[in-house]
Amino acid sequence: MTDDILFEKRGLAGFVTLNRPKALNALNHAMVTALASQLERWAQDPGIAHVVITGAGEKAFCAGGDIRSIYDARQAGQLDGLSAFFRDEYILNARIKAFPKPYIALIDGIVMGGGVGVSVHGSHRIGTRKTLFAMPETGIGFFPDVGGTWFLPRMPGRTGVYCALSAGRMKQGDALATGVLTHAIEESSLPDLERALETAGDIDAALAPHLVTPEKGPVSENAELIEQAFSAGSVEEILDRLEAAPDSFTQKTAEAIRQKSPTSVLIAFEQMRRGATLSFEDCMRLEYRILCRILRGTDFFEGIRAVLVDKDQTPKWTPSHFSQVDRADLASYFEEPSDGDLPL
Repeated sequence: MTDDILFEKRGLAGFVTLNRPKALNALNHAMVTALASQLERWAQDPGIAHVVITGAGEKAFCAGGDIRSIYDARQAGQLDGLSAFFRDEYILNARIKAFPKPYIALIDGIVMGGGVGVSVHGSHRIGTRKTLFAMPETGIGFFPDVGGTWFLPRMPGRTGVYCALSAGRMKQGDALATGVLTHAIEESSLPDLERALETAGDIDAALAPHLVTPEKGPVSENAELIEQAFSAGSVEEILDRLEAAPDSFTQKTAEAIRQKSPTSVLIAFEQMRRGATLSFEDCMRLEYRILCRILRGTDFFEGIRAVLVDKDQTPKWTPSHFSQVDRADLASYFEEPSDGDLPL
């Protein structure tokens, strides 16, 4: 057992606390396997009516996965087993999606990457005004995984495609409007809500006294522009539409996309296209395929170097332009890996 994640039965509820506040509660492998095992036990426990997951500290629910350890292992030449963390994380995401009891995420602060994976697939996603959502993976040469293939294409008005390609951030109002959150509260309500959830037989009734109506955010305010641009049939056409619109939001969005890994952006676009018609399980299998191929490349590790290691924020992508990405190479990211598909 690890102190990085804590489990406690309080009344009718099983409480989970992601307990790495200095690391913004980033998920490591031990946390993933511990949560998966605990959920399996609680699913069978008649004394547990629902699960509540929170993050320790005041900054983050969970800012992602502990990808620095993946980089360090690669640098040390430890290439075997690099996919194991992601494999177990994706299986956990599927377990949360299929969990037979209410699964309630109390999101106070940053929720990105892996943090989205342990919250957005639950039945209730309750965010405070401090909520800050993003899927920033294309900025580190990766792709929007942890079930992004499922939930991003299903967000309204192509907002999920916008998030996937641009790593656009959303605060409480936009996260609620797009379905990332199911409910909005003030952070001052969290202690009272947690106590109510200990004895609640009706989750929605326990939530009702605490709900607020947040202000609209820039994604909601620019919903028509996002849908018009991101409904295009290619990344190149999306960029053309964004850059043709005389609006600062669209110009900044186009600039953001051009700064990302070209390979990652093209992977994410195809991922969104395919994911829109796949089952959840097939979405997770597709992500594992992409993951296995990305770990054999260079952009992911270059992105980690630039953002987390040297922190120079100037990754050197290979290739460096969308037009240089080989289409046959791109197709290889969606092929079954040599060791088989994700076992779900």
